[in-house]
Amino acid sequence: MNDQILKPSDRDYVGALASGLDVLQAFDAEHRRMTLSEVATCAKMDRAKARRLLLTLHALGFVKRSARQFELTPRVLQLGYAYQASNQYRIVIQQQLEAITEELGESSSLAMLDADDVVYVVRSAAPHRLMAITLSVGTRLPAAYTSMGRVLLAQLSEVEVSAFLERVELEVFTAFSITSPAALKQEIDRVRENGYSIVDQELDSGLRSVAVPVFSGTGELVGAINISTNAARVDMETLKGVYLRRLQEAAASVARTTK
Repeated sequence: MNDQILKPSDRDYVGALASGLDVLQAFDAEHRRMTLSEVATCAKMDRAKARRLLLTLHALGFVKRSARQFELTPRVLQLGYAYQASNQYRIVIQQQLEAITEELGESSSLAMLDADDVVYVVRSAAPHRLMAITLSVGTRLPAAYTSMGRVLLAQLSEVEVSAFLERVELEVFTAFSITSPAALKQEIDRVRENGYSIVDQELDSGLRSVAVPVFSGTGELVGAINISTNAARVDMETLKGVYLRRLQEAAASVARTTK
């Protein structure tokens, strides 16, 4: 098999599987329980199709129903566990992130790039909360507005970065948000040159973060790790000095201990 990504029009593309996954992904923190109509709306499909998929997922044990509402079951966790179990770096990175949290009192995470978002894969959370949403393993955030996202975008080829900039929808989350593809391209280039990214209140007011890439001992990109903090509590000098240096030490440790 080659690495070419199938299109929905290709013969080998299984539309039913893709639609089933769309239904599973329709459930989130804001949509824990939904009616058939609500699932159909969130998954962008008609009611008849959503009904067949929900009943199939119910038969497989991934969805349960109560009266007119559907919700996910713990069996869905098996899908995520399969990934976590196959990731040989997870335990090493978890230890590094927990050490950072214990030492600095800040949340630290590992994320990977998935399409135009970053997905949190490993996380060590500090007691204090920085964002309105709860960040946890599986949380998705826009790559364009996160320090880990920009670090991962900087690892892409110029062709891939150009394609990203052409399709991504830039939003105004705060007064500091980058809204120009040209400005974002300059920032990605700067991250590639410096080897780290700092995002200062572009996604959420008061949220400041720094991130670096993480590689295995064989040079394989594992993801990006970050430290996130409150802008009022930690100044840029501390972020660029103490926090960045600590992240670089953690990344170097991962490279030394993984093959």
